[in-house]
Amino acid sequence: MRFQRVAVLVLMALAAGRVAHAQLNNPIPTPIPKRGLRVEIKDVVRMPDTRGLRGASEDSMPAGWARLNFVRELPDGRRFVNDLRGLLYMLDAQNRPTVYADTGTAFPLGYYRGLVAGFITFEFHPEFATNGLFYTIHTERATGNPASPHFIPPGFAAADVTYHTVITEWQAASPSANVFKGSRRELLRVGHVVANPFHPLDELKFNPLARPGAPDYGLLYVGSGDWGFSNGGGPKADNPGQGQRTDTLLGAVLRIDPRSPNVSGGTRGIGNYTIPAINKFAADGDAKTFGEIYAYGFRNPHRLSWDPSDGTLFVSDIGNSNIEEINIVREGNNHGWMQREGIFQSGYYVSGGNGNQVYPLPPNVLDGTMKDGFTYPVAMYDHGEGLSVSAGFVYSGRIPALKGKFIFGDIARGRVFAADVAALKAADDGVPSTVAGFEEIQLFVRDATGTTTDVSLQQLVDKLMGSRPRVDLQLSQAANGELYLTSRQDGMIRTFGSEQGAAVSSAR
Repeated sequence: MRFQRVAVLVLMALAAGRVAHAQLNNPIPTPIPKRGLRVEIKDVVRMPDTRGLRGASEDSMPAGWARLNFVRELPDGRRFVNDLRGLLYMLDAQNRPTVYADTGTAFPLGYYRGLVAGFITFEFHPEFATNGLFYTIHTERATGNPASPHFIPPGFAAADVTYHTVITEWQAASPSANVFKGSRRELLRVGHVVANPFHPLDELKFNPLARPGAPDYGLLYVGSGDWGFSNGGGPKADNPGQGQRTDTLLGAVLRIDPRSPNVSGGTRGIGNYTIPAINKFAADGDAKTFGEIYAYGFRNPHRLSWDPSDGTLFVSDIGNSNIEEINIVREGNNHGWMQREGIFQSGYYVSGGNGNQVYPLPPNVLDGTMKDGFTYPVAMYDHGEGLSVSAGFVYSGRIPALKGKFIFGDIARGRVFAADVAALKAADDGVPSTVAGFEEIQLFVRDATGTTTDVSLQQLVDKLMGSRPRVDLQLSQAANGELYLTSRQDGMIRTFGSEQGAAVSSAR
């Protein structure tokens, strides 16, 4: 099934005339199939147990063994892993971890409690080998914090700020050293105003396909969520007016030049970085528009990846109460949140509705006859199948059955999916109802005798940690195109080993 028409255009938008108030309780009734794609899952290393490192009251419940978020590789072969509790590890050739940098000690006001809080992510500059630069995002408590945010959401003031999220530039004195020593500079500090800092700045990526001299080279992409405005958390939340704006940094993919304007000679952003002159919103003639914005209208564009064959940018956008999305993103596009969730109308904008509901679009919007200005996902699933979409990557590793596939998963339930890359691109046709179908990958393990047993990531996590309500799956990609699968619960880094029982060497 290359495409799915979402239950025949949602039963032709519930027979056209009854659309406006027809809430959908099961938006996508067709289940995600399994079609016999079986892939081995293998352990790489279990990272150190850091439970209680920042204090029991500063951890998510139940506390995971190590709260792993990203695996990154340098061209020199070194691999790095971050634990949300404030540690950046380096893995040696035998997969033994040592601490490269302790960001938790560097930032004593760090805040670690919550699904995504603490030392969230890191990214190395493409010229790290010579300039020693890398970048991190972390969260801090606002109470007693002497620092002032560069940005607070529109309509709020400093007195409303509850937490900070911070982008920092680090410069290693010796880039080849295996323990960080050097300096740091703050690029951006933003203020949250809700009770829980859900969906903060959550991703940092340089375009891996950009080469020196290209317009995109050295520009840093930032995935910025809704900062909790659609996640409850007090009277300041559930504020749909924050979603469809270009005078804000939330709900967007941003693109910045991380250099200080003193170095670049360019236009200063809202923080200590430069707005790239090539950005569309930097030259739109609207003084209220933030030039940092690359694309907007997201709830939580928390993972970005590029197809190495043609540079297509894929963004995983975590939904609210109904729909999880894979999007193809182009500069300037509006992806619809909080008015849209998937190819549906959000209850935020329906009389008598709320943000936990979705409603059908009018048939002429759904079939693309009438354009509404929004860009719709190329693949999606509903909360009958999962709760939060993970990163996704165009697979370029050694397993033949995964060639030409876009591999992604569900964070909470740990399911792993495969979509045809060609089908995703064909679904990018401007017709909301055209979405690509995909399948679930059946994982298996192999024992010392060669016997294989089908498993789920939930079973593997539970085996190490006891029954857990979430897998907290994250995916990262190795330099050779293989994938790393990590869990914030059991602290294990895993990878694919083979498919259909065939022997295929793993990522490392």
